[in-house]
Amino acid sequence: MIPELIDIGGPWKVLPPGVHIITIKELEKFYITNSNRGHLFIGFNKAVTALFKAGGKTIFLDGSFVTSKPTPNDYDVCWDIDGVDENKLDPVFFDFSNKRKEQKRKYYGEFFPINFLATDEIFFYDFFQIDKHTGKAKGIIRINLKEIKKVEGVILW
Repeated sequence: MIPELIDIGGPWKVLPPGVHIITIKELEKFYITNSNRGHLFIGFNKAVTALFKAGGKTIFLDGSFVTSKPTPNDYDVCWDIDGVDENKLDPVFFDFSNKRKEQKRKYYGEFFPINFLATDEIFFYDFFQIDKHTGKAKGIIRINLKEIKKVEGVILW
């Protein structure tokens, strides 16, 4: 369940500190409130499907998409590398050139393996839990990809 967003002094309300486990259906119901968000969600679904097909099990969602910002520009994801077959994964997930331009073009968001450093000392998982405007703690969303079902070649949420 997605908790009520809180004000920590930044430009938008954010998730309360912690890791909030939800389903993709809950994400869609709570956050797809306009066509801009719907457009981003289409790219998100494509990316999650690609990670799932390569063996991905868990993602962590962050960025203005999971805030009260009415028209976010994109979303940010760090993904657990456990179980992922890199040979089956779209190579764009490892293309960090030009500020991840190809990731944004293809999936409308940015993706970082969970074991990558966001700074010299902080991994993306922890980095995502710090508000960039205030430096205060905030929450992120965890989605277990095991909820996805594949039936006769079709991905079902």
